Amino acid sequence: MQQTGGVPVFILKKGWKWTVPPFSLTVLSIHKIGFVMKRIVMAFMFLACVATLTYGRKVAEGLSNSSLGKYTIKALDEPFMLAGEAMKCFEITYENSPMTVRVIVDKNKKCRNFLVVSDKLSVMYTCNGQYFGVNKVDKKYAKAGFVTDDASLDRADYFHQKLIVRGLTGEIYAARLIASYYPDLIKGL
Repeated sequence: MQQTGGVPVFILKKGWKWTVPPFSLTVLSIHKIGFVMKRIVMAFMFLACVATLTYGRKVAEGLSNSSLGKYTIKALDEPFMLAGEAMKCFEITYENSPMTVRVIVDKNKKCRNFLVVSDKLSVMYTCNGQYFGVNKVDKKYAKAGFVTDDASLDRADYFHQKLIVRGLTGEIYAARLIASYYPDLIKGL
């Protein structure tokens, strides 16, 4: 029997201690195994918190410079499957409209294509390292059913958006640009 801090401790085996607290309840404390279990439980709790906080997490928000008002961009956890490839996907919602816009990111060797799909219009923004601008939907995506409808496309704004920014743009910055500029492409909005 040893005395530690006024609490008698009975040592049974190496690594096991049997303590008697002042309120006379018997507690079995496992120091070596207990320490490892605490770490495992804490790691599991940390991962569970991170998973719940990042599900559909808000990436950015700002003004759309249109009648749709503020926009909110969320990163979706489930990748979008297109032509057998898993692609990252963002969802843009607007304050003054029920319209939701999906931005599907297709990474190629030299460029990134951002396929922008809504129930009103589908277009493609391209970042090739030299510029970021809008294009009509490529044939690769047309096979999957995404086509740019010229009847709902505002051609004047389309040609104004052929070059939005020079240089390389990141995914989130590109999604912010798309959220701001995309509503102008829809005719009659």
